[in-house]
Amino acid sequence: MGIIVNTLAIFIGTLIGCVLHRGISARYENALFLAVGLIAFGVGIGYVVREMPNCQYLALPILSLAIGAVLGEWWNLDGSVHGFVERHMTEGSKTANGIISATLLYCVGALSIVGPVMLATTGDNTMLFTNASMDFITAMVFGSTFGWGMLITPLFLFAWQGSIYAIAKYVSAGFFTGDLITELAVVGGFLVMTTGISLLKIRDIKTLNLLPALLVPIVFFMVKDLVGLPF
Repeated sequence: MGIIVNTLAIFIGTLIGCVLHRGISARYENALFLAVGLIAFGVGIGYVVREMPNCQYLALPILSLAIGAVLGEWWNLDGSVHGFVERHMTEGSKTANGIISATLLYCVGALSIVGPVMLATTGDNTMLFTNASMDFITAMVFGSTFGWGMLITPLFLFAWQGSIYAIAKYVSAGFFTGDLITELAVVGGFLVMTTGISLLKIRDIKTLNLLPALLVPIVFFMVKDLVGLPF
């Protein structure tokens, strides 16, 4: 229930924003673009500053970003996604940046990770309902800034939270430990920061090429549990 509510909140918020987008002049559109960039940069810094002191493995976020960057560049994720969006949507590059930024903001927060776990293990929707209320506002801003292409983002959130729910419900409820969530939050915080830097036009960073970095902590903890490493 909570995952569906969160998905619908983003869809409805985005839809409202897209309707508003039609009546926004270029002047105010640029102002919104700047605001979204500042939001992404600030949220990313917040994740890193808040969660980094709690990291059990301080080197893991650094290794994750390094390995993720190499894998992403090898797979050319950024080029592939941007190419697809530019072929199928108007203002393709701008829309692609919006989709990347919004998806990261929706997915890498602690509420978006812990919420599905709590739902699967205890049936508690509180975290997901809280997350939905915040995502609703964020979705309106992104919809009004980037337009109709943003309506695809609820699908990414649903797939993300649904996958976490399925793992916690049917595979291992104990896999998403506090340590893993902390590592994901730190790595995700850096990724959100990069989207903010790109949106603010400080530097054009290929954020999608860094996305595999989120897989590294997951693989590390899987191997750690399977091998039974003592640390």
